[in-house]
Amino acid sequence: MTSAAPDNSRNRADALPKSWNPGEVEASMYERWVAAGYFEADATSDKPPYSIVLPPPNVTGNLHMGHALDHTIMDALTRRKRMQGYEVLWLPGMDHAGIATQTIVEKQLAVDGKTKEDFGRELFIDKVWDWKRESGGAIQWQMRALGDGVDWSRDRFTMDDGLSQAVQTIFKRLYDAGLIYRAERLVNWSPALRTAISDIEVKYEDVDGELVSLRYGSLDDNEPHVIVATTRVETMLGDTAVAVHPEDPRYRALIGTTLEHPITGRQIPIIADDYVDPEFGSGAVKITPAHDPNDFEMGLRHNLPMPNIMDERGRIIDTGTEFDGMDRFEARVAVRERLAAEGRVVAEKRPYVHSVGHSERSGEPIEPRLSMQWWVKVDTLAKAAGDAVRNGDTVIHPASSEPRWFDWVDNMHDWCISRQLWWGHRIPIWYGPEGDVICVGPDETAPEGYVQDPDVLDTWFSSGLWPFSTMGWPDATPELEKFYPTSVLVTGYDILFFWVARMMMFGTYVGNDSVLTAGKEGSQVPFKDVFLHGLIRDQYGKKMSKSRGNGIDPLSWINEYGADALRFTLARGAQPGGDLSVGEQHALASRSFVTKLFNATKFALMNGARTGALPDRAQLTDADRWILDRLEEVRAEVDSALDGYEFGKACEALYHFAWDELCDWYLELTKVQFAEEGARADNTQLVLGTVLDAVLRLLHPVIPFVTESLWQALTGGESLVIAAWPQASGVPTDQVSAQRIADTQRLITEIRRFRGDQGLADKQKVAAKLIGLDTAGLTELHDSVANLARLTEPGDDFAATATVEVRLSGATVTVELDTSGAVDLDAERRRLEKDLAAAEKELAGTTAKLGNEAFLAKAPEPVVVKIKDRQEVAASEVARIGARLAELSGK
Repeated sequence: MTSAAPDNSRNRADALPKSWNPGEVEASMYERWVAAGYFEADATSDKPPYSIVLPPPNVTGNLHMGHALDHTIMDALTRRKRMQGYEVLWLPGMDHAGIATQTIVEKQLAVDGKTKEDFGRELFIDKVWDWKRESGGAIQWQMRALGDGVDWSRDRFTMDDGLSQAVQTIFKRLYDAGLIYRAERLVNWSPALRTAISDIEVKYEDVDGELVSLRYGSLDDNEPHVIVATTRVETMLGDTAVAVHPEDPRYRALIGTTLEHPITGRQIPIIADDYVDPEFGSGAVKITPAHDPNDFEMGLRHNLPMPNIMDERGRIIDTGTEFDGMDRFEARVAVRERLAAEGRVVAEKRPYVHSVGHSERSGEPIEPRLSMQWWVKVDTLAKAAGDAVRNGDTVIHPASSEPRWFDWVDNMHDWCISRQLWWGHRIPIWYGPEGDVICVGPDETAPEGYVQDPDVLDTWFSSGLWPFSTMGWPDATPELEKFYPTSVLVTGYDILFFWVARMMMFGTYVGNDSVLTAGKEGSQVPFKDVFLHGLIRDQYGKKMSKSRGNGIDPLSWINEYGADALRFTLARGAQPGGDLSVGEQHALASRSFVTKLFNATKFALMNGARTGALPDRAQLTDADRWILDRLEEVRAEVDSALDGYEFGKACEALYHFAWDELCDWYLELTKVQFAEEGARADNTQLVLGTVLDAVLRLLHPVIPFVTESLWQALTGGESLVIAAWPQASGVPTDQVSAQRIADTQRLITEIRRFRGDQGLADKQKVAAKLIGLDTAGLTELHDSVANLARLTEPGDDFAATATVEVRLSGATVTVELDTSGAVDLDAERRRLEKDLAAAEKELAGTTAKLGNEAFLAKAPEPVVVKIKDRQEVAASEVARIGARLAELSGK
């Protein structure tokens, strides 16, 4: 890059606004990036590939803090790789969100007193598509506000024709292989939505319920009977057994006998099963196989009847009792009251706090319900997903998450994939007039007279194909050849099992397809790395939730602080697997950092900072060599951290280098060098420009907007988006210069500390002599020390009133200061006396506590240690302040 003239640098400083106002810059800058095509991937490029597919947000969704963290990390990864010379594809898209989307449209119809049945399936689906086109996808413009560098030309939707073809293709393959089947099993059922729902759509909450103990069998204590307890009395209408532990002596004589059901009159057996805990409650449990997961498994083991006593709306049916037709909650009260009237309620506990699964969409308690559904047989698929990690084909970050992964995939249950909805990928199964069943592939047509299954597939089924379906699978495409498998999947650890497992199962299943293996070795996995970040919590460490009211809208932070401040806040707290807490103070700190960077760069430009070829290092000052060496060390640290997905570590290194070393030290040191004429000032302008150039490049992936504006002003370059990533300098560290600057910093810090103790104002200059700088090798830095410590040359009337000795690495420097006239002695004495009184009070209080034997006997060790530390600090302050007062009194 050619060097620009200093005057041009100053002109570019004038082109920058007076202050950084992100609201005036970010939106237009982002659209310029998009219009320039910087984010569009070229599948024919010779560059090495790097690819990420965006975890598809729901079409109904809005950007929340979890999304903002996801997107910040992915954008940082892709921007850096693009700068490193990779051909980058970050592919965006959205999920059709079956239940959520259908619910929204049904609610809109309800406003006019209509239901989906009033329109029929085809017309209702047309209305959903209308809603999607008009109102869906609000998250896309929010992604633009955040600065996501995605390839919008490849935007996908899980209901696209191409993705629908992929869904039909893999369904038929799995069905033909015997890995998809239909069976009556227990599912999570939502009576409000009238469909099965997935495990991830069930949220468990503690609720006030009731625990009722019921008596089965005779009411005569001398005749056979058992006591069971339940939180759902209404389910006893579906009881088909009572279970006890086979070794429980209380019930050994009853095992194999029957008892009459208190309401239905059925004879139900007493069975023995090791699952029962004899130490819990009465040691006997009622078994309702059609409405409890554990009871269902026991029912299978003992071949019990499984009557379903609820319809799709949660109403009692087919019991032949007066409760038929009642809602489940109405029946809960009515059944309990009847049993109580008959003397069968032994005990009641209300309220009884227990955990109950609720539908995330409708908010109601879910109902475990026996239902005919379609299932994926997962044993071989899950094993392959586990082996991919065991073999190192896919690497999970952090590695500490691997045991949870293996525990999940090694013990996975078959997956219910059917949903009783209209919006979604319809199951490609057709039923013939003679009862025959066929699966119809994407290029096939069902025979005349066949009827398609009414259910649709679980949303996770189509999103499980996302890494390869979005690139055109099952067709061979340039994208699949170039960018598959993807480089990394970024997501929260909380959906590792639900979505990541699905993608790994499907990805390893089709991994031997010729369209995926073309030009590559072996079968393919959907992604090489999985980076799992933690959850975002509020500033007090509490999980963000609507119920707590502690959620933060990232768009409000963007409007208030700017996208860069939001992104830096999130990236600075992101570590593999670790949760992060954020609050207003974090956003304010990030905004301050952005402002500091802006002001520093503008100051540098006003002083002629520019980029260009650096002179020989022998011509540079110690400060110049030191900052260049520190830059190289930080660059290496940042590269190492980002390669290991340690975003927080990388951000911390850049933050402290930019703020503490570049701004607070080097820029201050350069003020003396800029004041000189000739080569030394010119060299400093080049060094400062070089360092700022690299810092802006290193920060760009995380804070792209302000760095772009500053870098263009500094270099005159086209865009940081396509600029090169900083490379290793190859120059050995100058240890001598590093030590001299460290000594200089220590010397200035000690003088500043002394000034503070003397009560000198920050800008108050004091005459001083610096003795021993030559011996310490700091002669060249004399003016910088004087400038930063606010010292002036001594005059003829100089009389030292104080001396400070600072031991450095090579020598001791003595600083003689004349503070006469610089300090208001009476005001300083009053201030010190006030401070002394506070210190003496603290010393007396801590001493009294430590002398109290009763207190010491009861207080925890950490508390005692803390009080001892306070005592030592107080004693030190009493001594220091007392000495200073004595000095002021001339004693």
